[in-house]
Amino acid sequence: MSAIAGFLTGRVTAWVTLALSVVIVGLLFALVPAGDSDSFPDAGLPSTTESARVSDLLDDFPSADGTVGILVWSKEDGGELTTDDLAAVGDRATGLADLSTTPQAVVPQPSEDGLAAIVAVPLDAADVEGDLSGTATELRDVASDGLSDGLEVRLTGPVGFQDDISNAFAGADFRLLLVTVIVVAVLLIATYRSPVLWIVPLAVVGTADGLARIVVTALADAVGITIDASIGGILSVLVFGAGTNYALLLVARYREELLVEEDRHRAMTTAVRSAGPAIAASGGTVALSLLTLLLASLAGNRALGFACAIGVVIAIAFALVVLPAALVVCGRGLFWPFVPRIRDGDHVGAPPGFWTHLGRGVQKRPAIVAITAVAAIGVLLLGLRGYTVGLSQTDQFLGEPDSVVAQEIIDESFSAGLTSETTVLTDDESVEDTVTAVEDVDGVESVRPGESHDGRTAISVTLDAEPESEAAFATIRALRADLSTADGVTADALVGGSDATALDTNDAAAADLALIVPIILAIVFVILALLLRSVVAPVLLIASVLATFFASLGAGNWIFLNVLGFPAFDANVTLYAFLFLVALGVDYNIFLTTRAREERARFGTREGMVRALASTGGVITSAGILLAAVFAVLGVLPVVALTQVGVIVCIGVLLDTLVVRTVLVPALVFLTGDAFWWPRNTPEMREFSAS
Repeated sequence: MSAIAGFLTGRVTAWVTLALSVVIVGLLFALVPAGDSDSFPDAGLPSTTESARVSDLLDDFPSADGTVGILVWSKEDGGELTTDDLAAVGDRATGLADLSTTPQAVVPQPSEDGLAAIVAVPLDAADVEGDLSGTATELRDVASDGLSDGLEVRLTGPVGFQDDISNAFAGADFRLLLVTVIVVAVLLIATYRSPVLWIVPLAVVGTADGLARIVVTALADAVGITIDASIGGILSVLVFGAGTNYALLLVARYREELLVEEDRHRAMTTAVRSAGPAIAASGGTVALSLLTLLLASLAGNRALGFACAIGVVIAIAFALVVLPAALVVCGRGLFWPFVPRIRDGDHVGAPPGFWTHLGRGVQKRPAIVAITAVAAIGVLLLGLRGYTVGLSQTDQFLGEPDSVVAQEIIDESFSAGLTSETTVLTDDESVEDTVTAVEDVDGVESVRPGESHDGRTAISVTLDAEPESEAAFATIRALRADLSTADGVTADALVGGSDATALDTNDAAAADLALIVPIILAIVFVILALLLRSVVAPVLLIASVLATFFASLGAGNWIFLNVLGFPAFDANVTLYAFLFLVALGVDYNIFLTTRAREERARFGTREGMVRALASTGGVITSAGILLAAVFAVLGVLPVVALTQVGVIVCIGVLLDTLVVRTVLVPALVFLTGDAFWWPRNTPEMREFSAS
């Protein structure tokens, strides 16, 4: 490590490193083909799930290449449709029929309460996929052309929801990047108190983010992985958050060395040699944790792990290679106006500050501090009451896009499940028995046998529950249970469709959570044990991280239910929050405890922890606040799942930074003493007084 650090920061080799980095990055930007992201990828379910099997079989049916756009007319004031209104809807239906693959099926259907009318427009799925926005715009234009004042129309159904998802992410990359850059710039300026220093780490991390985007999409295209807009957003936030965290740690250690070393090159060499292993270990933990998602059953989870692991590796490379060279080339003046100057003595001669006093205070009463911190975390755990997973289709957006408002109108005036068709596939010889069995299930509103292919018949089933709601899921479970116990070949019937797909996705997400969590914990334990050469320390540190996760999940759940009005968690939010909080929380554990281990060699366990907290408390707090703010930026995207991830991680990082890492972990070290480092718990060299 010393040789590498010396090369990166040498008087001449620093310039060489910086120049080579610019050339290599420039070539990658120029030569690596830019891939495209998908705003609405397939569910990515395993092929063994029942809904995936139905979907695969339906691909061979004559109508497999079809989709539908559903137009809903209603009065702006919520009143009943007049005869003239219904006549206008009929005229618009005639125009919509010209756009349909099945014109005779485009027939207006008024509601029984007289408050709404709908028209379903069958369309060619390939044409819609080729120009979703154009198709949706054309449907809206024809449906609204010449409508009288007070009568309005909205597009929903598969085409409407897909178009709204695309619109939600339209310009998302630029908007998310802009807000992230502003947040990072403001916090770096506040942290460094310099009008120029922040530019270098921001430029380095921003370049890393841009490179990560093109490398990830190019590699994903090469291996057949779909990177959707939400994954791209999380990737950008993670690279900026992790990259600036590593930059803060390196710059803090570099500034510390500049106070005792006249030669800035030697100061940076020492900083890289000291902070480099902690940064590499922290980033390695995050990357390995993300790679565990490749074991997940959902394709979206695998894509997230693939993309973000690559992004973190790139962030580490820039933090340990490009940033040291860039900083040392710029010289001490980069810290203006608070330029670090050489002073007498060494690191221990620094005057005690807030973090030293805090460490001394925790050292005096570690038991009381630990109990108080645990009690505060316990209070947040109470927020887990009412925790549920699974958002309905209309609950997945922030705001009220047309497709959601239209679906709510359908829920009130028609059948709630009208726009979400469930399909039961059965053998041709058992159609009547299957229809009878399906009709007997509670929650089924209507059943209609459809087309046949290769010995199977597709039976269309309409539920009376809102699409992708818990009531719809209960009906799907009941359908599958009743059909599986039916007589004869009816028992071989399969239940698919959008609600069944959403249910299977939730179940697969729960299975992924149960699989990935213990693997991540094992990886974190091994890395901490190897890095700290202790068995007790990893156990206590992982316990603190888990406490942070559950507390932030509880606080987030309370906020979602009582403040933001989210009825449940999205299927993957818990796994993503666990992954980021545990992996990134271990970052701060590593920053603190590796420094404590370094100081322990000179001052003993307890005094070493005080000095480690004094040295890293400021930078860890700054890094935590910055990371929390960066994840909160996910809330600028109008998607509930990303907002939930951002809120939970933001709460967790702040809790981890301000409570767990600053008082709870030091208190545990003071309570356990040398046993914290067992089995390498050699007697402390000396204990300093608290004065």
